[in-house]
Amino acid sequence: MRTLLVLLDKEFRQFFRNAFLPKMVLMFPLAVMLIFPWTTTMDVHHVNISIVDNDHSQASERLINKVRASDYFTLSNNAETYSMALENLEKGKVDVIVEIPKDFEKDLENGKPKKVSIFANTVNAIKGSLGSQYMSQTATQSIAELYKEKGVSFSSARVSVQYRYNPTLTYRYFMIPALMIILIIMICGFLPALNIVSEKEIGTIEQINVTPVNKFTFTLAKLVPYWIMGFFVLAVAMIIAWLVYGLIPAGSIGAIFLGAALAALSMSGLGVIVANNSNTVQQAMFVMFFFVMIFVLMSGLITPIESMPSWAQTLTYAFPPRYFVDIMRSVYLKGTLLSELWVDYISLAGLALLLDLLAAITYKKQE
Repeated sequence: MRTLLVLLDKEFRQFFRNAFLPKMVLMFPLAVMLIFPWTTTMDVHHVNISIVDNDHSQASERLINKVRASDYFTLSNNAETYSMALENLEKGKVDVIVEIPKDFEKDLENGKPKKVSIFANTVNAIKGSLGSQYMSQTATQSIAELYKEKGVSFSSARVSVQYRYNPTLTYRYFMIPALMIILIIMICGFLPALNIVSEKEIGTIEQINVTPVNKFTFTLAKLVPYWIMGFFVLAVAMIIAWLVYGLIPAGSIGAIFLGAALAALSMSGLGVIVANNSNTVQQAMFVMFFFVMIFVLMSGLITPIESMPSWAQTLTYAFPPRYFVDIMRSVYLKGTLLSELWVDYISLAGLALLLDLLAAITYKKQE
């Protein structure tokens, strides 16, 4: 224990003597939590709309005004013909064309409304598809209001939709737990790897190699400081999420930190394994960057695992962030109990144990 404490003291002294690392650990969560939730979003606003009004009636004008008043749309122009609007769509000047048919109001009064045609530019699939859906909902709502004023029921308006756990459909709330996960990956995975390899490059690790310090104690001394930093960064991120975005955990904070502890163990173990098999900082950075990209793309951080091919879904069971993603989003947004997520916790603990053992075993100490 005394040897471990001496090594920990050395690691912390070395860390705080560095002119860059303490500032980076403090500024990294601030930058990620204050900038990324606003830029990393699937929310679609300001969809450029071109409306072709073939009816020129009060009903069509009402629909146009509803589009004009929406925050989701920007009414670019009202084209005289569909061909003119299509030309603007091809040039990228508009995202969605709305064509109101002739006799639109007349057929509404007769109870046989014609369909409003919507054409979307789906080169940007997200903006095109969501924009067309928003427009479809706006048109349906406008028609339902007209029917209601006439005292006629409208079947589509009877549908009741409830959004659970994120009632405002704010994509930031979905991304904020994911950003916290990325912080743990970077602080507890990247930094231990770079720390060990940098000592290889400057030769100070050779001094440890000729001492009686066993490799398990040495590995633990390398990891503990970054576990502490990981908890600190996670706490800062949660405070920012509360103060800036009003997002607080729906579940237990203890469950969140338990998942973070297991994730930190696994990611730091991976970092040490990479460092043990790297000779330069650049080599370690490239290898860790490869793993981080895989984790981001295939652990459910950005895209759902269910939408991946079956072989890719099977492969994700070997990735620690997969389980941490489930834990963070379930506890943070849904308030899921620890007992309901025991499979994720046990799986994450098993991977953490395996990676940390491999980290200690692969450290080649010169006796």
